[in-house]
Order: sequence, then C-alpha cells, then structure tokens
Amino acid sequence: MQLEQRRAGEALVVAPLEERLDARIATDFKERMAELIASGNSKIVLDLSKVEFIDSSGLGAIVSSLKRMGGRGDLVVCGLQETTMTMFRLTRMDRVFQVFGSEQQAISALSG
Repeated sequence: MQLEQRRAGEALVVAPLEERLDARIATDFKERMAELIASGNSKIVLDLSKVEFIDSSGLGAIVSSLKRMGGRGDLVVCGLQETTMTMFRLTRMDRVFQVFGSEQQAISALSG
C-alpha cells in the first residue's frame, strides 16, 4: 500500500494513498503505523481524504494504531469523505477519535 508521510511542526501527517482501506491492505497499514509509532512519533494526523471506503478491518487497523500509542500521544483524523464519515458515525468512532475537517485544523489541535 502507498502511504504518504510528512512532518508538519510537531505532528506527523500520514495519508494512505488508496481509495479503499479494507481487509486487503489493513494488515500492511497497521504494520506501517506501528513502525511510525515505535520510531517515536506521538502526534499523528491521519489524513483520510483519499480514502473512499473503510471496512471493519480498516477501522480495526486505525483503532489498533490508537491503542498502540498507549495514551502517550494523540492520533487524530481529518479529511473524511461523506461515506467514510458515515462509517465513523455508525460505529461511533467519531466519539473515539478527534475528527477534523481539514489537515490544518488537525495540526493546530495537536500543536495546542
């Protein structure tokens, strides 16, 4: 899977460059996120603006990343499309993660 990452101040912005975050790539995504967290990144913005579909495996991989942080940082989400936002609301993940409309809003929230 293709995963773009770039530093924005104290935050690391991570953006899957896939239209689907599903069982096909969830394991790879989870492992890549684990590596980023293990290497000391504690403020992560997950930009899902390119992702049009997330299944339970994809959601599980995102939740696993949050758990891996172990309360020693923040993982926030931005750029949700209507379909992925609906999935977040249906599964109440919008109550688990801080969700922002734009990357800049998410970065600002982590900088404060």
